[in-house]
Amino acid sequence: METNLEDHSDQYHIDYFGKKIGMWFFLFTELLFFGGMFLLYSVFRYRYPADFHAGAKGEDLVIGSINTAILLTSSLSIAISVAAIRKGKRNLSAVLQIITILSGLAFLVNKYFEWSEKILRGMYPNSPILMEQNKGVILFYSLYYVMTGIHGLHVLIGVAVISFMVVFTLRGTITQEKFSKLENTGLYWHFVDIVWIYLFPLFYLIT
Repeated sequence: METNLEDHSDQYHIDYFGKKIGMWFFLFTELLFFGGMFLLYSVFRYRYPADFHAGAKGEDLVIGSINTAILLTSSLSIAISVAAIRKGKRNLSAVLQIITILSGLAFLVNKYFEWSEKILRGMYPNSPILMEQNKGVILFYSLYYVMTGIHGLHVLIGVAVISFMVVFTLRGTITQEKFSKLENTGLYWHFVDIVWIYLFPLFYLIT
């Protein structure tokens, strides 16, 4: 019996590290993807510095700052939720996951209003007003919509995945002994937050 228990424990640890390595590999591919976009941004900003500064003046620094605070808070809540489940505090972990979900939704709502304001001003890809601007300004807004849009999609995916984690936690699928799903989800969410930490100064703080 003891041997079987030891074998089961060894198998669990193998699965745990396997899942962790798989998650890090996935995040590495994501890093390459966003890294390519950051490189593209850097090239165009180097070529059109004045136009990029002009484009950034149309950004709402207040909303950008609020969204930064929201994501930093959500990163803290998901981290504490993992620590809570590891201590066997299932309900506390679930509550913290819900707080993370609400933070992600608040971020998306703010982004919706921010995009809506720009669209009402006619500053969106291929709009007549935007196409009258200098080439650098056009590139700035094109990169803005692509990069923040893809990031927003990642936030939405993260919210959906964390919602499943809440259900798994409450049902007892995620426990003090088996928490790799939640931990890997937390890693994904931290990555999404880190990407925003880079996007924020690139689009909001270069005025």
